[in-house]
Amino acid sequence: MRRRDFTILLAGSMGGWTSVVRAQQKEPVIGFLGTSSENAGFLDPFRQGLSEIGYVEGDNVAMEYRVAYFHYDQFPALAAELIRRKVDVIVTTNGTTPALAAKNATSTIPIVFTFVSDPVGIGLVASLARPGGNVTGFSNIAASLGPKQLELISELVPQADAIAVLVNPNNPAAELLIRDTQLAAHEKGLKLVVLKASTAEKIDAAFASIVQLQVGALVVDPDGFFNSRRKQLLALASRHAVPTVYPRRQYVVAGGLISYGAVETVIPRQAGIYTGRILKGAKPADLPVQQPTTFEVVVNLKTADALGLTVPPLILARADEVIE
Repeated sequence: MRRRDFTILLAGSMGGWTSVVRAQQKEPVIGFLGTSSENAGFLDPFRQGLSEIGYVEGDNVAMEYRVAYFHYDQFPALAAELIRRKVDVIVTTNGTTPALAAKNATSTIPIVFTFVSDPVGIGLVASLARPGGNVTGFSNIAASLGPKQLELISELVPQADAIAVLVNPNNPAAELLIRDTQLAAHEKGLKLVVLKASTAEKIDAAFASIVQLQVGALVVDPDGFFNSRRKQLLALASRHAVPTVYPRRQYVVAGGLISYGAVETVIPRQAGIYTGRILKGAKPADLPVQQPTTFEVVVNLKTADALGLTVPPLILARADEVIE
């Protein structure tokens, strides 16, 4: 055999061997555990963060989705499914319950949680700086935003001496939100009416109570279930002329009065970056839990006008976006 022929044969053999090796390499799998199918607002920036680390879904990484559709009791079984699937990392969204379910299901598979109000207090991590174990992620400090939301709506509706807060009792962070908002209301000399709803029917009942009790304004809990019922909440607030402060910009874009919360795309994108780093070998224990540093106020002047409200100049000056 001539040397040139041998070289070509060897190169062909090596090419075939390389193809076999690539085929045998395990594509990493990300397990996604959430409450709702309406996750485009999370997944798009999450995928962006992943791509910044070099991972593209359907190319060099796969994702397994498990969604509870707000049936919180299903999370342990869904987390167990991801464990049996032998995913490489679990990402949880929509708050505390899926994060705890994942932590209780495994002490070895890395977990990246998102939108958890008090990860240290509920035992997800040892501390923010040194989470320890197999869990890290992103706190949205949502519960502590209640006092700020209360402050905004009381400035916007100064005649309201009673303000309601609507919470989902199935969310473990609800009691923290109630406590913090209650303290803020007491300091302002306001009466806080606590309303609880975990179904569409109970949301209707909550607004009926607002009307009956002549509550002057409403604070909506930053819970994933309420976000999934956004159209219902907006319709009821409009129908009953209830000035309402929401936790997310998307409510106000759709016709809500005012919102205050973390910039929505930051946490999902950072979660994608953390997940990519873990797939490349980083340990959750070495990745500090992060908290949002960028918050936004969004005001809808058309809605304010429909409610007969004049937005104070100080709120307009602080607003990051004003919808006219």
